[in-house]
Amino acid sequence: MNKARIVFMGTPDFAVASLKALLEAEMNVVAVITAPDKPAGRGKKIKASPVKLFALEHHLKLLQPANLKDPAFIEQLKALEPDIQVVVAFRMLPKVVWEIPHLGTFNLHASLLPQYRGAAPINRAIMNGEKETGVTTFLIDEKIDTGRILFQEKEIIRPEDTAGSLHDRLMEKGARLVVKTAIALQNNTVTPMEQLSGKDTMLRTAPKIFKDDCRIDWSRTAPEIYNFIRGLSPYPGAFTYLIDPKGKTYLCKIYEVALQMKQNKEAQTLEKNRLVVHNSSVKVELKDGFIVIKTLQLEGRKKMPAGDFLRGTNNLLHWNIDFEYIVSRK
Repeated sequence: MNKARIVFMGTPDFAVASLKALLEAEMNVVAVITAPDKPAGRGKKIKASPVKLFALEHHLKLLQPANLKDPAFIEQLKALEPDIQVVVAFRMLPKVVWEIPHLGTFNLHASLLPQYRGAAPINRAIMNGEKETGVTTFLIDEKIDTGRILFQEKEIIRPEDTAGSLHDRLMEKGARLVVKTAIALQNNTVTPMEQLSGKDTMLRTAPKIFKDDCRIDWSRTAPEIYNFIRGLSPYPGAFTYLIDPKGKTYLCKIYEVALQMKQNKEAQTLEKNRLVVHNSSVKVELKDGFIVIKTLQLEGRKKMPAGDFLRGTNNLLHWNIDFEYIVSRK
């Protein structure tokens, strides 16, 4: 049997792992489609996507359409005569694109669909305190993340996981699933299954995360805040505000934390949450526990351990956080 002709579509590092896995499995990748180069960073220098860099390194045919409905691009795509199109972390495809290959266009999604449809499934799963997630391959249809499921694999969310650590595990697990799916479609050994509807189960979504979504609400419980910070670490980063003794406000991103729950005998009704500073330790005391801040980044400074921040900051005891607090040296 001739190997299926595969067109791969993706942009970030998460997609590179799947493209690499397809090549290592000696699949027939005839072209790669990725986003156009764009300005990035403080200097706004033009930057190529990780998928583009990988494709160039491996001498793969590369297309970077600005408009996926451009007739010239559609003709280029049809001329490749793809049997399968593989999509990993790319844009929403118009029907005229995803209907081209006769064996189908499938997408890798970092959740157990139909749960966490949307742009930020890894972040949202941790933020919501889930214990389990996974990866899904599915055939693309006209709606977002609703197509018939091909394969799924589960992944445990560890108590210490951040979005970064879970991203890396799902990236590798997803890459293996992409190869399995491409082979199954090529050999006609998989039967697509319809997703469950909202009538069958309670569905959680994973909408895109904006800056305002990342501000820490210190009125929530300690476990909720712990999950919130982990789910946004290392990107885009949960934040709060610190106010120096002169009244200047600084945005402060918090990347790494630990959770300490209070025992029943320790629980107390605080009038207000408070910041606890002791030696090299910074904690936020809540009614039900403590958020121990391990790594943070004050606006205009580098990311650093909390201890280094304390040593480099004068009179932290006179700083404030975005709630009124009492400093304790206990």
